[in-house]
Formats: sequence, structure tokens, C-alpha cells
Amino acid sequence: MNIIHRWHTILNMPRYDEVWHTQDMTDELTEYNEASGVIDSWSELSDVAYTYTRANWSGHKNIKFPLSKWQFYLGIVYMIPKYTLRWRFFRKLGHQFDKNLNISEVRNPRKITKLIVLAEKYHLDPTLFQIRAEEMLRHTFLLK
Repeated sequence: MNIIHRWHTILNMPRYDEVWHTQDMTDELTEYNEASGVIDSWSELSDVAYTYTRANWSGHKNIKFPLSKWQFYLGIVYMIPKYTLRWRFFRKLGHQFDKNLNISEVRNPRKITKLIVLAEKYHLDPTLFQIRAEEMLRHTFLLK
């Protein structure tokens, strides 16, 4: 098992069918193609790499990376810290509510609508979840 596969196992995100992963790849590739600026483009490239490696981890070997090999590796360099930091952020946030609540999420915590969805998913008060997330964001380094 390679390091990326182990990493995805630790993140423990849901595995979906091939159609879902293919659509996710299409969406992320569109966002990458629309990105402007070096950091924004690199961040979106990391999303394409994440989507591809997650599909592969989920067992969908027919899905191919849509860009060049060097872009894949460049995306991986940004992907691992970006998604690991987000995962750790939500893990710590969940522990503020219950030390046994292990939230496994990698969404962007700066987007309020996503915080509300996550609070509801984990049966937490959305307002308090948002307040605590915003407080943590003031003291947390996350990549875009």
C-alpha cells in the first residue's frame, strides 16, 4: 500500500461509485481551468489530484488523471498538507464538543454554508459549531 493510499485510509472519507468520482473529477478540473494566479491554480490542481487519488483509493482504477504527470506530482505536493490540515482542524473542532467525536472532513472551514451542513451531519448546534470554527480559524494555519 503506497503512502497516498494510507493517507486516504487515515482521512477515511466516503467511497462512492465510479460515476460520482468521475463527476467530481470533472467539477474539480473545471475549477482548475477557471483558476487565476499561481496559488489559486496550485490549490485547484491539488483538488484535481485529491479527487483522482481518492477515486483510485476507492477502487476506481479506470479513472485517469486528466493532466500531465508533472502536474499530478505538483498537485500532490500541495494536496497532502492542505487536506491534512483541514482534516486535523475538524478533528480538533469535533473534540471541543465531545472528546470521542472524530469528525473526518476535508471541506473548506472558511465557508459558512459548509460548516452548517457539517454541524447538521454530526448533530451539533450549527451556530455554536460556526462560532467555535471561526474562533479556531483565527489561530489556525490552513492552506487555501
